[in-house]
Amino acid sequence: MEKNILITGGTKGIGFAVAKSLVTAGYNVILTYGSDFHQAEKARMELHQAGKKSVMVVKADITEKKSIDILDDFLAEHNIRLFSVVFNAGITCRTPFESLTIDEWEQTFFANLHFPVFLLQRIVHRIDKGGNVLFTGSLMGEYAHSVSLAYGVSKSAVHALVKNLVKFMQPFSIRVNAVAPGFVDTDWQKNKPAEIRKNIENKIALGRFCSPDELAQVYKMIIENNYFNGEIIPVSGGYSYR
Repeated sequence: MEKNILITGGTKGIGFAVAKSLVTAGYNVILTYGSDFHQAEKARMELHQAGKKSVMVVKADITEKKSIDILDDFLAEHNIRLFSVVFNAGITCRTPFESLTIDEWEQTFFANLHFPVFLLQRIVHRIDKGGNVLFTGSLMGEYAHSVSLAYGVSKSAVHALVKNLVKFMQPFSIRVNAVAPGFVDTDWQKNKPAEIRKNIENKIALGRFCSPDELAQVYKMIIENNYFNGEIIPVSGGYSYR
């Protein structure tokens, strides 16, 4: 039977690597993107060629409440049932603490926490029994974030959400987990100054950033292993070992 997986923020970065891992394993994927249609369509075509499976893209900005309706309507229109939902999309806010506004704080929490909660509420009836929900948390939800207070605290809240959702998903026979990546070699990280990257690498026992493909393997494992439930899986390479 065909299995469909919804991945928010699935057209680039970590989400794209996860999507590629899944389509090559035989899953159909529905991917959301924020604004760049041409980049999303390029990703869709590349993924389809990689796995020869159905790849659909939907514009749904996670900072906007209407995106919950957009995704709910899309799934209903195409009569899509889901094996898994991967809440990967997120935002950060790097405004200094002294200048941080309530609007910036609320937007970060809406995108990273409120949006997935209320989208899940809307579509939980579309997730198959024995299916699962997987969040992208962050190592910065465990360690103090040196730059973004809003990001670090919101990701800590995502980790707490996973633990609490276990009880609420149990009646639906749905597992819920999170991956907490450390530093991953996405375009965002590759564009950091060499000195900053080196400082980070010096804190990692393996001495390097994680590749997106390495991280995607962890997502796939959690999606397919039926005993992961309520877990926050760190993928840090041994961060802060010294």
